Amino acid sequence: MTNLTLALDAMGGDFGPRITVPATLQALRLYPFLHVIMVGDRSQIEPLLSHLESDILSRIELVHTTEVVKMCDRPVHALRNCKQSSMRLAIELVRDKKAQACLSAGNTGALMAISKVLLKTLPGIDRPALVSCLPAVNHKPVYLLDLGANVSCCSETLFQFAVMGSVLCEAVDKNPVPKVALLNVGIEEIKGNDQVQQAGQLLQQSPQLNYAGFIEGDDIYSGNVDVIVCDGFVGNITLKTSEGIARLLVHQLKKGLTQGFFVRLLAKLIAPRINSVLNQMNPDHYNGASLIGLRGIVVKSHGSADESAYLQAISLAVTEAQRRLPKMIEERLESILLDINN
Repeated sequence: MTNLTLALDAMGGDFGPRITVPATLQALRLYPFLHVIMVGDRSQIEPLLSHLESDILSRIELVHTTEVVKMCDRPVHALRNCKQSSMRLAIELVRDKKAQACLSAGNTGALMAISKVLLKTLPGIDRPALVSCLPAVNHKPVYLLDLGANVSCCSETLFQFAVMGSVLCEAVDKNPVPKVALLNVGIEEIKGNDQVQQAGQLLQQSPQLNYAGFIEGDDIYSGNVDVIVCDGFVGNITLKTSEGIARLLVHQLKKGLTQGFFVRLLAKLIAPRINSVLNQMNPDHYNGASLIGLRGIVVKSHGSADESAYLQAISLAVTEAQRRLPKMIEERLESILLDINN
C-alpha cells in the first residue's frame, strides 16, 4: 500500500487534542501506511504522544501553532484574521501537496470559506457542499447534501449539488443511474419554495441525471432514492434531528433490556444481534462529511465527536484520498455539464 499523508487540525472541535490525538493514534495502528501531520499547540499535543512506540512516532509530524478558529468566529473573520490557525495551516498542507487530505472538527463555515479560497472549486461548481452517507432500511447508501456548508442556496446551486451527488454515487458505489431527489415539504410539483421549484425544473431538463422528483423527510431512510439534495439550513437540521432520535432510541432500547430477569436473559441470548442493531443506529458510526466540489479533499467531523466517532472521520478521509475523489468527480462532471450546456 502506498503511503498516505493526512493533515489534521488537532485543535478543532469541542475537545481539541484530548480527542483528536488519541483517535489519530488509533488510526495509525489501524493503517500501517498512514502518516499524519498534526497541526496545533505543541504544549497540548506532545504530552499525549509520550511513551509511544517508535513505529507510530515516526509517522507523526507536528506543525506548531497556538492560533485556533473558534466555533463562534464568523467565516469572513476566520478567513481574513486567522492565517496561522490550525485549521488554515492544515488546509494549506493539502494545497501545497504535502498531504492528500485534511480533517477538521472545527467551525463548519470557516472550514468551507478557507477551503474554497485556498483549494478552489472544480470547474462548473460555484460552492462546495458537505455530504455524508446515511443508512437506509434496504442497506443501500443514501447521500445527503448539503449538511451545513451553505445555509442559503439558489436554484442553480441546488442543481450543482444534485450533479455532484449523482457523480459521487456513481463513482463510489458504481451505480450507473443513481436516483436524485430534492428534499421538500411534499412530493407534489406545486409544493416548495421558489428555489426548490426552480431547481426541480433544471433537473427535469438534464437527461444525464436520473431525477426522481421531490422527497419528504419521512422517506429519507427508505432507500427509494440514492441522492437527496437540500440547502445547508435544512440539511443540518435534518441530520442533527435524526442523530438525536437515533440516540434516544439507543438509550431507550438499552434501558428496556436491563429491566426484568427474563428480558435480561433474552438479551444475553440475542446479544450479537442487539449489538449489531445498536451499531447501525449509532450516529457516531457515520461521523464525517466530505466537502465535495473542491480541488482537494477536506473532511469535516462533528465538533462533539468522541474518539470512536473521530476515528470514523479519519477512516473516511483515508478512503477518499485512496479513491482520489476530486479527480473522479471532475472527470464525470465535465461530461454532464457539457451535455447540459449544449
